Amino acid sequence: MRISQRLRLALTAGVAAAVSVPGWSPAHAAVGTAARGDLPSFNGSVHAVAFRGGTVYVGGDFTAATRHGRQVGRARLAAFDVRTGELLDWAPTADRTVRALAVTGDSVYAAGDFGRVSGAARDAVARLDAASGELGDFAHRVNGVPRALAVAHGRLYLGGDFTAVDDATRRRLAAFRLSDGGLDRGWTPAADAPVHALAVAGRRVYLGGSFLRTNDSPAAPRLSAVDAATGRLDPGFRPRPTAVVFAVAADYTGVYAGLGGLGGRAESWTADGRLRWSRAFDGDVQAVTALDGTAYIGGHFDRACTRPNVDRFGDCVDSARSRIKLAAIDSDGDLDDWAPQANGVQGVRAIAASPALGAIVAGGDFTRIGGATHRRVATFD
Repeated sequence: MRISQRLRLALTAGVAAAVSVPGWSPAHAAVGTAARGDLPSFNGSVHAVAFRGGTVYVGGDFTAATRHGRQVGRARLAAFDVRTGELLDWAPTADRTVRALAVTGDSVYAAGDFGRVSGAARDAVARLDAASGELGDFAHRVNGVPRALAVAHGRLYLGGDFTAVDDATRRRLAAFRLSDGGLDRGWTPAADAPVHALAVAGRRVYLGGSFLRTNDSPAAPRLSAVDAATGRLDPGFRPRPTAVVFAVAADYTGVYAGLGGLGGRAESWTADGRLRWSRAFDGDVQAVTALDGTAYIGGHFDRACTRPNVDRFGDCVDSARSRIKLAAIDSDGDLDDWAPQANGVQGVRAIAASPALGAIVAGGDFTRIGGATHRRVATFD
């Protein structure tokens, strides 16, 4: 984490492990570098973004949105039309931070620190109607803090730093049936430390975090895969990243992850856990998505290293390219020339792709991209 590397080194020092990477030849991303200028802005951090057709749902720690100079209340949840930039009337409220969103059918699921949604008690998880924002009857008790959501195989998967759901032991992972909203009593994988990210591809649920054991096995620290139906650890995926995993995405080509540690890294593996590529940055990679074989990443880095090594302060050892908070990496592991250049300390916290629209949406703490004002949310197409 760039903002605290030197402070942390008063306690410990180290150098990120060297990993063989492809060459530095420039590539070209599928989306433009200019962010749309007609979107709503938000007065607080955006932690989560999700597409549903032409709608983007936003969750975070904001209390108002502004468009065309007009400010309206939006308490940690909002939505806008990605084609027109229009802020939608969708306006449920949460009393504390929304950290994750997942969309399926006519439902938007939210997870975070909140205890009430739209005035009703909801302990850390809630279901909202995708059109009206009406609060659904999906309600559970979560002993801890959720951080990640994913939807597939008739289930809503939940990851975070919790120990129980509805008085049933759940060590940082749980699933709910979409059919009736009930806790899936048969899906009980466990992690020994927080799960920061989830992604689903095929029959696997990929887990990223700071854990060293999944289902009490040390075989796949920080990034592992469990069966989407049974929760069993998949022995065929053992990538073993060297630092905490903050973000995970998956597509037909493989698995992508955003790492912290000294400096930060974006890495990709095949489905059998072989490293495809690794790129070093001078700050944490906190968000990742994939579109047409290109990985789009966000974080609070300022530079992409030309070599895999960083020094004991998390800075690039050799030359570097300017990539402020946003970058793209092609399928060969080459740094793309996509460089929107955002600002802020924490930078980009969330990023999502719409293959149907060929678009990317990013959310975070930034207020400018490419020299223009974009307060905490931006889209690229």
